[in-house]
Amino acid sequence: MNKKAVLFILILLLFCAPAFAQQAGGNIPIPTINFNIQEAKNPRQVALSLQILFLITIISLAPTLLIVLTSFVRIYIVFSFVSRGLATQNLPPNQVIVALSLFISLFVMFPTFNKSYQDGVKPYLDGKISLDDGFARTIEPVRTFMFRQTSERYIYRFTKMAKIERPKSPADVPTYVLIPAFILNELTISFYMGMLILIPFTIIDVVVASVLMSMGMMMLPPIMVSFPLKILLFFLVDGWDLLVEKLILSFRM
Repeated sequence: MNKKAVLFILILLLFCAPAFAQQAGGNIPIPTINFNIQEAKNPRQVALSLQILFLITIISLAPTLLIVLTSFVRIYIVFSFVSRGLATQNLPPNQVIVALSLFISLFVMFPTFNKSYQDGVKPYLDGKISLDDGFARTIEPVRTFMFRQTSERYIYRFTKMAKIERPKSPADVPTYVLIPAFILNELTISFYMGMLILIPFTIIDVVVASVLMSMGMMMLPPIMVSFPLKILLFFLVDGWDLLVEKLILSFRM
């Protein structure tokens, strides 16, 4: 099976489903799948079965693509830093953080998804363009999004490690070089934002511990005093609203 066809199907399922659902008005037919095991009558049937098995295996990578090719990494790591800084243990639960990160990522990525659907998937499904054109038009908005977020130094670093000619324009950067550069950039930014979030919480912990030590209350765990203070501070500054707004604005749209 053509590699571009496999990638095109993955992008169709992963990136364009929200836009497709909007265009369809939410009425998406549910297909029935029937598995029959029969003896192959010729080598072509065996090859077709292996291609289908290979395609199902590739589709299983869709959650990984959803994580690494979107804004999910930055949002999830920053939320995790907030949970660590507040020292709330499992409040909110990790499932809530993942769900919140996912839906905010869909909010951030929806213009990209919609453009991929309108420019690439829809014309291909209508039979107006070929598979190669459909793949190129579908992946282009995703590449544009990653280019806007990624620092040039990371792209240059992976270009150098790949031992390819220095690109003269963004179009010359291979996708397999752009993806790891984008991921490294997201990790760097998310840890930088997380560090800034942890600073006020750490200051509260240090001040509380120092005050308790000076008062001779060494048997009282500092977390018992600092925890409500950190929650109060986070509540007074409307932390969740401020955090979500700054996270969304941190992406160059």
